[in-house]
Amino acid sequence: MRIILASIFTISLIACSANPKIQATDTTPNPYTHGNVQLTLKKGITDQADVLNTFGPPNVATIDALGNEVWTYQKNATVSKATKSNGYGTIIILGGSHSTSGFEQSSRTMTLIIKFDESRKVTDFKSMATSF
Repeated sequence: MRIILASIFTISLIACSANPKIQATDTTPNPYTHGNVQLTLKKGITDQADVLNTFGPPNVATIDALGNEVWTYQKNATVSKATKSNGYGTIIILGGSHSTSGFEQSSRTMTLIIKFDESRKVTDFKSMATSF
C-alpha cells in the first residue's frame, strides 16, 4: 500500500511541473547588426565582392560627385516570439490544470551606407540601427 501511495504522490509531483515552450519565428542569423558591420567592413581592405557576399545586393546604388559608387542598404525586420506554458496536477481524486501564453513583437531597422573608391574598395561607411 505504501508503495502505491508513494508512486501516486511521485507521479502527482511530476505532473504538476510546468513545461514552458518558447518559439521564435526568426532563427536566421542577421548580418545587419552594428557589430557585424564593424567586423566586416575595413576601409581600404574590404572590396565590393566581400560586401556582396556578406550583405547581398544593395537597395540603392548611386554615384557620388567624385564618380565613386555609393551603396545603401535599408533593412527592416519584425521579430515575433510566442511563449506557452502548460501544467496539470492531480492528487488521487482532485485535479487541476493551468495554461498561460504570451506574444511579443519588436521591429528593427538598419541603414548602412558604404562608399567605394575607383578600385572598388571601401573608403567609408556609416550605419544606423533602431529597435522598438
